[in-house]
Amino acid sequence: MATIREVAKLAGVSVATVSRVMNKNGYINEKTKDKVEAAIQELDYRPNDVARTLFKGTSNMIALFVPDIMNPFFPELARAVEDTANKSGYTFILCNTDNNREKEMKYLHTLLQKTIGGVVMVSSSIPLETLHKVDVPMVALDREIADMISVTVNNRAGAVEAVRYLQKTGCRRIAHISGPADTTSAAERKKGYLDVMQQEDGFCEKDYIAPGEYTFDGAYHAAKEIIQKHPEIDGVFAANDLMGVGVLKAAEALHLRVPEDLAVIGFDGIEIGKITTPALTTIGQPIYEMGKRAVEIIIDQMENDQKECDSEQYTVQLIKRQSTK
Repeated sequence: MATIREVAKLAGVSVATVSRVMNKNGYINEKTKDKVEAAIQELDYRPNDVARTLFKGTSNMIALFVPDIMNPFFPELARAVEDTANKSGYTFILCNTDNNREKEMKYLHTLLQKTIGGVVMVSSSIPLETLHKVDVPMVALDREIADMISVTVNNRAGAVEAVRYLQKTGCRRIAHISGPADTTSAAERKKGYLDVMQQEDGFCEKDYIAPGEYTFDGAYHAAKEIIQKHPEIDGVFAANDLMGVGVLKAAEALHLRVPEDLAVIGFDGIEIGKITTPALTTIGQPIYEMGKRAVEIIIDQMENDQKECDSEQYTVQLIKRQSTK
């Protein structure tokens, strides 16, 4: 494997000049730059990550923390993060935390010892005081974390749109399968549901909301139980698409026709919603764009010391499919 000294010798320049060309640091005239780049290509030189870490104080690694890689939403986010990181010359690391604080802390401490360059945080049960001590760029994605730049959607407004659409199609008693109470996206979607339903006569929150914890199994059992207790339910807003699929399976188990007997709408817009039977109506997030933007913010902070940056919020889109009338 070629060394930086061999590149410098072939190009007829100093090691420092090669380093400046590679790190785009300082002025280098075009002729010298072309000679160095030609030597790098001829020798197939690849910089040593350890040496680069010692020189810069940080590595070119960007980590993505997700709570459950089995949820199809997170691989779609991960693809966007990986693509964007790789296109900019950064290495992508995926950390699946299983919503486990001990596992998250272990990942974080290990990565900081390797001088990780930046972190995109979708999962966080890590104490805020610990996160605030982390001295690398961090962006919260899909959910909000106190005092951290975030890239999200307007979850509350999206939930309002979902419930009003169910009403528009004729639903009168709409249940909600909610996500984890400690996750801001789930909490905001629940608030949006309540914004609409609390205006309805005879509505009782405890009768029409059941926790599904953002999982298929959780939603399947929650939907079966709540519909059996309240057979007047004719519509369900699930706080994510994976739970929406769980509700569809619960309806099948209860011999309910969708959407004739029970209309179902989810939230996310993941690919799996297209292939269910019936296909799932949903509130779609711009998943790829969100993941891409989170990494762009991280890279901007790493390369330009751009510490001040506003959080960003995307709009959602109602995607009508066969699970609603």
